[in-house]
Amino acid sequence: MANPSHLRSRRSAAQLHALEGVEREIRANDHNGRRKYLKDFSAAYRTYESVVDVSRVHEAVGGADLVLIGDYHALPACQRFAGSLLEQQAIAGDRPLVLGVETIFARDQHILDEWWRREIDETELHERMRFQLDWGYDWDPFYELLVTAREHSEAIYGLDCMPREDLRKIGARDRHAAEKLAEIRSRHPDAVIVVLFGESHLAPAHLPREVRTLLPQERMLTVLQNVDALYWRAAGERHERVEAVQVAPDVICVFNATPLEKYENYRLCLDRWRREESDQPDLGPTVYNLIDGLVRFFGINRYSPHNTTQPKFLVDLLPEVYYRSSDGLLRRLLSRKGVSEEEREAMMQRVEERGCAYLPQVNAFYMHDFQMLHASEEAARFLHHACRGLPARVTAREEAADEPSDFFYGRVLENALAYFGSRVLYPARAAVREEDLRELSDQTREDIERQTGLGFAESMRALDFLLLHRLLELDVKQYDRVRGSLDEGIRSSGAKFEYITQQLGYLLGCDLYDGYLEGRVTPGFVRTLFLTHVEEPGAARDAYFGLVQRLRAVRRRGHRFEKRT
Repeated sequence: MANPSHLRSRRSAAQLHALEGVEREIRANDHNGRRKYLKDFSAAYRTYESVVDVSRVHEAVGGADLVLIGDYHALPACQRFAGSLLEQQAIAGDRPLVLGVETIFARDQHILDEWWRREIDETELHERMRFQLDWGYDWDPFYELLVTAREHSEAIYGLDCMPREDLRKIGARDRHAAEKLAEIRSRHPDAVIVVLFGESHLAPAHLPREVRTLLPQERMLTVLQNVDALYWRAAGERHERVEAVQVAPDVICVFNATPLEKYENYRLCLDRWRREESDQPDLGPTVYNLIDGLVRFFGINRYSPHNTTQPKFLVDLLPEVYYRSSDGLLRRLLSRKGVSEEEREAMMQRVEERGCAYLPQVNAFYMHDFQMLHASEEAARFLHHACRGLPARVTAREEAADEPSDFFYGRVLENALAYFGSRVLYPARAAVREEDLRELSDQTREDIERQTGLGFAESMRALDFLLLHRLLELDVKQYDRVRGSLDEGIRSSGAKFEYITQQLGYLLGCDLYDGYLEGRVTPGFVRTLFLTHVEEPGAARDAYFGLVQRLRAVRRRGHRFEKRT
């Protein structure tokens, strides 16, 4: 395994490329990053004591009287983490809970109380609080938090006061919030007070100091989320995924998003604020930035005039980007391209489930919302098509293949490269292992059908196929001898074909990412895979088994050697 500095570099390279563009745009539109108050937060949290898991986070929260949770307002994962923490602490059930939020002005407490008593609905709460005017971030994840708190806590309180826009008065807002927390403690002496407040307020000399002054006996815990410096440092750990780190005895930082995901969400907020006349965000720059991050990671020349070691004029192949309001337009476009109604509905269902999809038939992205995991996967999927020429022509040749295995392994490789691309842009994505398939086969019938999207019998045949394929593929001669037993999977169609090729591709993509982290494959090597013309007869199968031998056979030999020594 690579040393920490090499791991950190490999895990971070593609993200850092993509971050350059989005940070440049944010700096051009938001100059507050230079303020001392914000710099105090960045300077306070640069290192950590140890890596911990989520169980340690819950243990620490369970032992606290007052929990300050840092909120990056533009990132829905932050508000959803606070909601999940509330719910899990309520399940523990040993102490009552109270939620305090920066999002609501203390002056609007009477409105919040009316909603709590179910005297007004969500719409009236949203309007009377002037949420869009006074706050401006996404309503849905915040409202989900309020609903969770109403179900699991004994009160919700607004903690903030004016003026929000003047950073010269931000210290006064900290003192005001601390006073409100002291009042809450007097009303709820036995409760755990959970507070969601902007992350910059949680520098030790900001809100925490004010709270300690007024409530010196409180066992206070600060829970940070996705602090950049800590995230980049944790990228060098040998753990497959770092869930949290212990920063200090009373400070923990959890990771539920990447820096790229954070700042892309903030860029979308800035764009929405600039375009107040329209509620439709411009997701084009987000898509193009993810593609650009991959292009720079792989060392691709956007202006190459040939399609050999580089894609030909990639700059001219960038996809159109459609948002949900373009539903009718996109359906008509797909129909003109000869895409059947059944295929169109399957595409729309994919968008509903994943938030976005790349549609090679029309070289377009269709997005309902920005989900980093799926958007990065679809960006890599586009790049795989673009590296081989015009996507529509490539797809047509693949589907017309005489040998079913050509189409099958072509789709598997596409999914493998899409998964790999998503991991280099979003390293927090969970690994996909054979053990996951074995565990799935032991679950209940309902869980198996829900996770595969297939009937129970079809699901079990698909899982058997995947595990048998992975077992045999290390020995191509043995594979060829029993190939007939695998024909059902290779010749499958519809939902079963999509599930099998996706899972087999994800497994290989995970092997490829492991090889990259270990230094056994380079971005340049992976670029050659993106450029491989898998639509040619036999090319996809050869490329698949060649890659398996390079990745899995070497790893198996390494494991046997480690056991002997």
